[in-house]
Amino acid sequence: MQKDNIRLQKIVVAIAIVLLLVKFTAYIITHSNAVLTDALESIVNVVAGIFGLYSLILASKPKDESHPYGHGKIEFISASIEGSLILIAGLLIIGKSTFNLFFPQTIQHIESGIILVSFAGIINFLMGYVMEKRGKKSNSLTLVAGGKHLQSDGWSTAGLLVGLTLLYFLQYPWIDSAVAIIFGAYICYEGYKILRQSIAGIMDEADTELLQGVISTLQQNREPNWIDIHNMRVIKYGANLHFDCHFTVPYYFTVKEGHNELEKIETIIKKHHETSDEWFVHIDACVPPLMCRICKKADCLQRQAPFENEVIWNLENVIRNRKHGLD
Repeated sequence: MQKDNIRLQKIVVAIAIVLLLVKFTAYIITHSNAVLTDALESIVNVVAGIFGLYSLILASKPKDESHPYGHGKIEFISASIEGSLILIAGLLIIGKSTFNLFFPQTIQHIESGIILVSFAGIINFLMGYVMEKRGKKSNSLTLVAGGKHLQSDGWSTAGLLVGLTLLYFLQYPWIDSAVAIIFGAYICYEGYKILRQSIAGIMDEADTELLQGVISTLQQNREPNWIDIHNMRVIKYGANLHFDCHFTVPYYFTVKEGHNELEKIETIIKKHHETSDEWFVHIDACVPPLMCRICKKADCLQRQAPFENEVIWNLENVIRNRKHGLD
């Protein structure tokens, strides 16, 4: 899967270089700030694409003594650089366009610019869609961030085309700069979102969406021997996920029996979430008769209280560091 990600990123970089030339050609022809907005963002696409390729290659390296959790954290650094570059590009666009509102420049050959920018925008959007879809499937922040960036580039290009069309028909020079300012602000916002997400990964911020999906899968496939799960956490290392939690099984289970139940959990998560993960689990023994009231194990010969009600696992109670019971 990692080799496929690297191959896709190489294609993205090659296409980004071609589109960069196309957009700057359009700017040279038209002298339009709106077109320059697109062209400057293409520089970011190329730089971010190259660094993203490097990060994917590095992240694919196996664990070693110096990096016992692998090299996947580099993807967060890659995404943070991409977000920063997008933010800077947006600010530069806003600055130049604001200047040209007061000191406008002559716009020409708008129709040629519309054709070239349209072509580049469509290609960017399609590539972004493929990247994001692939990134979500392989849990690669580099591909997801790059895909969202290219799709936002496609949408901003669509808005720029609206502005260029109005400029073509109305012939008001200020429209060009006004449109560029609007989409410069939009680009800044997209850069901020990518930067925010990457910093969250570096700081190991809880990914509630991912945890919710894993917890729901465990609840739906729950077995009688899985009495309780709590204190669950996940740390991302690129495409690799590191889970740890407390897992309660019947107190009379042997180490082998407890480990067998854990292997079932790992198999189910890999099947439903297509992740490359490892589990560090603290196995707890159940506490009769308190936990007998929430245990559905019908063939338990050590039961000391009747079953009353199942505790449904959800995000709120599974991430807490506390055994479940009917309080």
